Amino acid sequence: MNNRKKIHKTDAEWRALLSPLAYEVTRQGGTEYPFTGQYWNHDETGVYYCVNCGTPLFLSDTKFDAGCGWPSFFKPVDPDNVTERVDTRLGMVRTEILCAVCDAHLGHVFNDGPPPTGLRYCINSVALRFEPLQIGRQSTAK
Repeated sequence: MNNRKKIHKTDAEWRALLSPLAYEVTRQGGTEYPFTGQYWNHDETGVYYCVNCGTPLFLSDTKFDAGCGWPSFFKPVDPDNVTERVDTRLGMVRTEILCAVCDAHLGHVFNDGPPPTGLRYCINSVALRFEPLQIGRQSTAK
């Protein structure tokens, strides 16, 4: 179970923190156009975080090309960092994925992904912030 404290902000606070598109997607359940987002064809090594609150969501080694135009992953960093809910908008039943910490709409999960999970977390690029893995970086902690 996620022990992180939930983040709650007013609508005005979210609008001030996010780009107009990030606000529309993550706070209003919108979707960016396929093949337009920053990360749909991105292949650097690192971690994808929630653009709203910084919760780690997906590792680059779980990303795959689903051909759908959105970043796709076969599993989250930690299942407790995402929540699911039924989405019946657009006349179909889908499983919506939200950040478990700030309730940001991230995208949807489908049962047509690769092994080992068979899942495809189809995520809006604008809902993510990527940080590359720093190879060879040494800790200065003693």
